[in-house]
Amino acid sequence: MMTTSLRLGDGIDDYCPRCKLLLNHAVASMVGGSVVKVVCQTCHSEHPYKNAEVPPKKKAGPKKTLLDQVLAKAAPAPEPVEEGSEPEETANSPKKKRAAAPARYISRHATRPRRGKA
Repeated sequence: MMTTSLRLGDGIDDYCPRCKLLLNHAVASMVGGSVVKVVCQTCHSEHPYKNAEVPPKKKAGPKKTLLDQVLAKAAPAPEPVEEGSEPEETANSPKKKRAAAPARYISRHATRPRRGKA
């Protein structure tokens, strides 16, 4: 059997960190007979040779987002309301808003009456 040695420009499979896939690459640089840098044939990005090893996936940590953490600190828990008591109406209590009227479209040009059937 004959072993094939790699040369500059030869095709080799490697993991591309930009594409996040194991794809075809071209050898870009070599040191002492070993591949050091490769160029992805799909996205043309140059990166160090990773020996075709796909990095391990990140472990999922707590799903609590930053927004949830801020809201938990800012908004105190609502006080429980007793069933027998009714909320008191004050003069400063907000009134319910009316339903919004449909949007009116305003044109800068004078409108003409419609032609045809009226």
